[in-house]
Amino acid sequence: MFVDFFHQLKAAKVPVTLREYLTLMEGLAADIAGRRVEDFYYLARATLVKDERHLDRFDQVFGQTFKGLETLSDGVAEVEIPEEWLRSQAERYFSEEEKAQIEALGGWEKIMEELRKRLAEQKRRHSGGSKWIGTGGKSPFGADGYNPAGVRIGQKGNRNFRAVKVWDKREFRDFDDTRELGTRNIKVALRKLRQFARAGAAEELDLESTIRHSADKGYIDVRLRPERRNAIKVLMLFDVGGSMDWHVQGAEELFSAARSEFKHLEYYYFHNCPYEFVWRDNERRWTERTPTWDVLHTYPSDYKVIFVGDASMSPYEVSIAGGSVEHMNPEAGAVWLQRVRDTFPSCVWLNPVSEDVWDWTPSIKMVRQLMGGHMYPLNLDGLERAIRELMR
Repeated sequence: MFVDFFHQLKAAKVPVTLREYLTLMEGLAADIAGRRVEDFYYLARATLVKDERHLDRFDQVFGQTFKGLETLSDGVAEVEIPEEWLRSQAERYFSEEEKAQIEALGGWEKIMEELRKRLAEQKRRHSGGSKWIGTGGKSPFGADGYNPAGVRIGQKGNRNFRAVKVWDKREFRDFDDTRELGTRNIKVALRKLRQFARAGAAEELDLESTIRHSADKGYIDVRLRPERRNAIKVLMLFDVGGSMDWHVQGAEELFSAARSEFKHLEYYYFHNCPYEFVWRDNERRWTERTPTWDVLHTYPSDYKVIFVGDASMSPYEVSIAGGSVEHMNPEAGAVWLQRVRDTFPSCVWLNPVSEDVWDWTPSIKMVRQLMGGHMYPLNLDGLERAIRELMR
């Protein structure tokens, strides 16, 4: 079973190695996980998963490989369940009709006797029936079913909040690198675009230096140092309006994550392709414009530039003067894209459109070529590739 689990993980493109598998086997030999499936799940996940992008695929493989395996040992008949626990699980208020149905079964003692018998006979999980201990059926024993003369097993509180195996919950599915991004995992990805430096006023306690100087001088000599901050500076240019209306949520999540991750962040908006002006407030785009030349001369060349747009437009908007759908642009969009790239060597384009259709849209092919091939899909894998390019 464990060897099959290892091979299934590799088939699902979870990069596990033989060394990690042997470490898992050592953990099992040391009885770290005990006999609880949940404990084994956490041990296996900690041992075999090196990157959070693979957590969801790990959960899927785990659920498939160990389907039907319960938390109790195989010899369920050997498990002794105290009658006091069973009584506490069965406590509730019954109507007169329900009390009559209980008496029809032979009363409480008869229910307890039947429960013990079925615990001894039942060898696996059961759902939807009328006899075995399980869920969603008419059996007197189990959870989430209907039988007023029943004993609720393992269910606590409102049925709408029932427990689910941790690997079946798939809480990490939004980390999968094939899924579109959410704010949380965008932040995780953007943290790789960091270069820390100590700059500014000395306000942070330097403990190591304080100890060393205090020992040398024989008295407390408090030493301070500048706070360590992310020194990366980012300029983001967002395409808004038109076909980008379909991708507003992804762009907003990226912007929200970037604002929380980067102290030095500047941003502007454009439509379809950057021309001779951009703007900071989309509601005042026609009254409060910023000349693109000002942007190119305001920020130094060490800024990392990230375009966010679908690049889906008429090819004329990219290639010729006057091709813009909104105004008579004196110079082609391609000219301004090249100027941005000449000013900022570290420059990428994030595209929310699926990478599979890029070759079918002429304007996307043109913009991608103008960006030197540095166009990436707006998903976790694409964002990480873009960050690697920016960090060169």
